[in-house]
Amino acid sequence: MITRRTLLGTAAATPVLSMPSILRAQESKVLRYVPATNLTVLDPIFTPAAVSVTHGYCVFDTLYGVDANQQPQPQMAKGHEVSGDGLEWRITLRDGLKFHDGEPVRAQDCAASLERWAKRDPFGQALGAATESWSHADDKTIVIKLTRPFGPLLHAIGKPHSRPAMMMPERLAGSDANTQVTEMVGSGPFRFKADEYVSGDRVIYEKFEDYVPREGEPEWTSGGKVVHFDRLEWRIIPDAATAIAAIQAGEVDWLGSVLPDLQPVLVAHPDVDLHRTDPFGVMHVVRFNHLIPPFNNVELRRVLMKAVDQTPYLQSVAPNEADRQKCLALFPCGTPGVEEVGEGVIGSLDVEAAKQAVIDAGYNGEKVVILNPTDIVSIHPHGLLLADLLQKLGFNVELVETDWGTVVQRRVSKETVENGGWNLAATNWPAISINNPATNATTRGLGDSGWWGWFEDAETEALVKDWLSAGDEAEAARLYNAAHQRAIDMVPTLPLGLSYRSGAVRADLEGALQGSVDMFWNIRRG
Repeated sequence: MITRRTLLGTAAATPVLSMPSILRAQESKVLRYVPATNLTVLDPIFTPAAVSVTHGYCVFDTLYGVDANQQPQPQMAKGHEVSGDGLEWRITLRDGLKFHDGEPVRAQDCAASLERWAKRDPFGQALGAATESWSHADDKTIVIKLTRPFGPLLHAIGKPHSRPAMMMPERLAGSDANTQVTEMVGSGPFRFKADEYVSGDRVIYEKFEDYVPREGEPEWTSGGKVVHFDRLEWRIIPDAATAIAAIQAGEVDWLGSVLPDLQPVLVAHPDVDLHRTDPFGVMHVVRFNHLIPPFNNVELRRVLMKAVDQTPYLQSVAPNEADRQKCLALFPCGTPGVEEVGEGVIGSLDVEAAKQAVIDAGYNGEKVVILNPTDIVSIHPHGLLLADLLQKLGFNVELVETDWGTVVQRRVSKETVENGGWNLAATNWPAISINNPATNATTRGLGDSGWWGWFEDAETEALVKDWLSAGDEAEAARLYNAAHQRAIDMVPTLPLGLSYRSGAVRADLEGALQGSVDMFWNIRRG
């Protein structure tokens, strides 16, 4: 729901892009959107990047979606049946589903899509490890045979973010999971216009006339996905001030993200409304490299977690108090089931006590390399604050400031710092994508096959496996908290709290939905 916010401050008018008013009138059935970043990877199974997931929901659909309470609801599926022993799931497809190439959606397509997804996604990998086969009984019935019960199966295939299980034709889904799919043929509400796509400039979609919305009110990624525009145009505008000018002038309709210091400009504009895009926000973290000194020493990781006060880190990216939240946990506060098990631990030491604790933990003066992107405003201040803290604690710090692309390339290095390696790097995750023991890449103990930083812990992985197989809700809740407590004890990642992103739409639009990504159904001109 769109809500007007009151923010203090004023800003000078910014120049606007020019577009004749007659053209705007002629294109009233066109929705123009500015994503927060450029779309470079089209395959939403290949990467968890938010912009690729947003694109994915335009082109593809999922068997199950989630409602506002994060409970799975049938989407492409009509429903499902489970055998008495919990080892066979049969999911039936709704009638009338078609791919953009005119072919019907079959159970064979969906089984192949699930199998490919399960090789890429952490939750999918956990499900895949418990799966004997992905198959079909007929064109309408998907059959998943398990080797052991897997309680959150629908939560896995209905997850809303970071590689959702999106359905593709079998001919695409059968390709190598480690190679990007570039042909964008799905069964979602929009058809991707490959002939008009220019990375760094524009992404174009057309309404898919043969899309069959399910019944019911839309909510997050579930319900009826009714499209009210004939054409959806993404405009890539890297400069934030230019994007602000464009929505003020009516040249674009929707900004996926608005920087906090530019929000007062739009609050003062009568034809633009700000809105919170994701009620669960993003979780800010610092990742340790667990392979090399000094943070292969768990005692030093514990000291740093006790020394970090989240407040300045949050203030640096969310100056408005309503847009930030301290979270003394390694699972995102506010998501279902999360307790602040880090209370009394995270941020519990002052600098002088922490400085002595660093000595007591055995720090030997090793260089600590902090990677810090200068071109990501939601990350850059955190590297500066972290470097300042570590210097005060007596660490030998080297702050490497560079562009995001270089950070991404360097952070996968397992070399020593003398040979191009690293020790610490800040980043952030959509909270809803890391809210349980299986999906939380920041706490998983998978070692080489896990998230960069390569934390390895057999006890963590045993707890994840037990949680996935829990026989009832009480046991699942106990194991959830045990996995969370293990993360607090082992400190695979340093938590910095939560912030909430704001987007903006023109005031003549109504029906924008809340969700983990922006969604282009239900919204219409009033």
